[in-house]
Amino acid sequence: MKMTKLVFVAALVLTVTLSIVSHAQTTKDPANLPQRDGSHDFDFIIGNWKAHVRRLPDRLNNSNVWVEYDGISNHKKILDSNSNFEEFDVTSTDKKLRIKAQTLRLYNPISRQWSIYLIDVDNGTIGLPPVVGSFNGNRGEFYDQEEYKGRAILVRYMWLSSSRELLLRSHSNRWRQWHD
Repeated sequence: MKMTKLVFVAALVLTVTLSIVSHAQTTKDPANLPQRDGSHDFDFIIGNWKAHVRRLPDRLNNSNVWVEYDGISNHKKILDSNSNFEEFDVTSTDKKLRIKAQTLRLYNPISRQWSIYLIDVDNGTIGLPPVVGSFNGNRGEFYDQEEYKGRAILVRYMWLSSSRELLLRSHSNRWRQWHD
């Protein structure tokens, strides 16, 4: 009788354990879904590009006066890694304004997120904190909190592409990027 009870208890424990394991492996538990490797998300932009930029210099006050710039945006991988560096240099169409910028993008394989640092070589500074985020399909969203005109604001830095894979094949510069 004791042996039968022991076998029944062991079978019950095994059934409950298998049920828990099988439940944990279903798609109903997002923690157990396969994680996406985003380490190549910015590969589409590696290379030398002509840049055309529209900038809204007076933000957060319903301004609709945009300044347009043309120049270059050159992107290189760093030391055969997934990190990359951008050199950006554009001048306004009236030749009165210039934006020189450098960007360092670092991929964290543990968090599966990118950190994007803006570098100002003229002033010797790195923008901290970086904007941090990832791509979901053809949309990359990156966030940080900054101060603007004495107010704390949430910054959303977004990359959109109609087809990043098409960009890789055609080397066509048809992506958009903006800050909210």
